[in-house]
Amino acid sequence: MTELADLTWPRVRDLAKAGAVLALPVGSTEQHGPHLPLSTDTDIAVELCRRLALARKDVLVAPPLAYGSSGEHADFAGTLSIGQDAVELVLVELVRSAMRTFQRVLVVSAHGGNAEPATKALRRLHAESRDVRMFTPNYGGDAHAGWSETAIQLAIRPMYVWMNRARPGDTRPLAELMPVLRTTGVRTVSPSGVLGDPTGASADEGRVLLDLLTGQLMREMDAWSPAMA
Repeated sequence: MTELADLTWPRVRDLAKAGAVLALPVGSTEQHGPHLPLSTDTDIAVELCRRLALARKDVLVAPPLAYGSSGEHADFAGTLSIGQDAVELVLVELVRSAMRTFQRVLVVSAHGGNAEPATKALRRLHAESRDVRMFTPNYGGDAHAGWSETAIQLAIRPMYVWMNRARPGDTRPLAELMPVLRTTGVRTVSPSGVLGDPTGASADEGRVLLDLLTGQLMREMDAWSPAMA
């Protein structure tokens, strides 16, 4: 994997001239229940970018943006939120800066709370005729710190998962919970911060999920920017 921060500026210049794509992992620093680290969303975004860069030599991975819009988790210790306006502005300015060097930028956002501001940011960037795309993992499972994220984190960083503390939270569908989450936050529906049921998650299941997400990312990437020879 090629990480942008490990390279010198002349090397970055040469790779960009050859058509390299910059992948920007975007996550959050927020509570993920009593069993997962605050870095969970960021870890997932970084892992997907890492896998993409391992598969394609023309992808460079930028340092992650580890802060997002996490106001619904503000009542839990350790959550650090910069809000929607800041996320939008930071993404716009980061991509503008990156595109002084790169022709294409891929934003990989693994935090649901960033969806709205990130979409607004991309709309502004597209209006400026910038070739930027966003990939958002779709787990197809429970909403937050449940089975899906727990399984993936067990596959990525098992030493930071405390399965002995994992307990079911509020297991209602996200669509049903969303009105309450937007107005009063996660703690009012789940004192533990878990939305879903993480019990029974395994690293093997996490690797299967990661392979599925990586496949989705690769297909979207190939359709947008064919790999360099």
